[in-house]
Amino acid sequence: MKIALLPGDGIGPDIIEQARRVLDALRLPDVTWFEGDVGGAGYKRHGHPLPPETLEMAKAADAVLFGAVGDPDCDALERHLRPEQAILGLRSELGLFSNLRPAKVFEGLQDMSGLKPELAAAIDLLIVRELNGDVYFGAKGQRITDDGRREGWDAMSYAEDEVRRIAHSAFRAAGTRGKKLCSVDKANVLETSQLWRDVVIETAAEYPDIELSHMYVDNAAMQLVKAPGQFDVVVTGNLFGDILSDLASMCVGSIGLLASASLGERQTAFGTFGLYEPIHGSAPDIAGQGKANPMATILSAAMMLRHSFGREDAAARIEAAVAKALADGIHGGDLGGSYGTEAIGDAVLERL
Repeated sequence: MKIALLPGDGIGPDIIEQARRVLDALRLPDVTWFEGDVGGAGYKRHGHPLPPETLEMAKAADAVLFGAVGDPDCDALERHLRPEQAILGLRSELGLFSNLRPAKVFEGLQDMSGLKPELAAAIDLLIVRELNGDVYFGAKGQRITDDGRREGWDAMSYAEDEVRRIAHSAFRAAGTRGKKLCSVDKANVLETSQLWRDVVIETAAEYPDIELSHMYVDNAAMQLVKAPGQFDVVVTGNLFGDILSDLASMCVGSIGLLASASLGERQTAFGTFGLYEPIHGSAPDIAGQGKANPMATILSAAMMLRHSFGREDAAARIEAAVAKALADGIHGGDLGGSYGTEAIGDAVLERL
């Protein structure tokens, strides 16, 4: 089992360390670890946020466990050299087009949500976000209009095969859950979204047991706050998925608790190759202070064991240990508690 660790910037090294401790405690057989620089750390040491040696390391691995990128020192760099280009580059170069972001309230944390406790308690959904298209990867630039004004522009586009493969991913995910899929778009005003909707409907014919519905993205945002329990699996594009998944994370109480998996079509000897990361950022204001909550990264490691290595038993053990720690009041600063990074890691290990 070859695992590449890419800690990145800010709190990345701190949270990756705790996930590594948990994985080591499982005593999994024949694990080889690699570690590389990405983000601001990659730029400062190698002159690029995704150094060639790091990319080759990731390609040689069976799975990647990623921390976070983002460094204020790099904000003035040209866009292609900024830390965030590391994760975009990895998704593109590794063919990772399907991002799975589960959102579920842990028992006892209903009051932590910004929603009413009874609404928060009903949240148990999975957002499937397309990762390789949309405005993030479209042509973009700045120009001067004919009348002398500065204008920024970004091209949003999807080809039908890109939509079809993420639709298949979402339908398959729905088949393992509540068999309900909601496709989110803006087909009333965007041609890109109209194609999206058409292709999703075409793909649905192959999954007659899945109940398919459609929702405009503005309504979906409202419904996530108004009645989140109605959702099982949500599939949407890169831009809308970025926004909705962060909204869902705050509905469950904290962005510091949510994991994610980015998957493609490549298969290894163990399962599906993937990149796993917490959905929060690098939090440079608390970097190196031992204040970060590592639970989302630990849960990302559990997703890695499930999807890339077929170790459902080990994944479930980690998730149960995290849930027990939270139920026992082991809360980081993001949940109003006083436990630090290492103390949270210790608590999860004790319950493991």
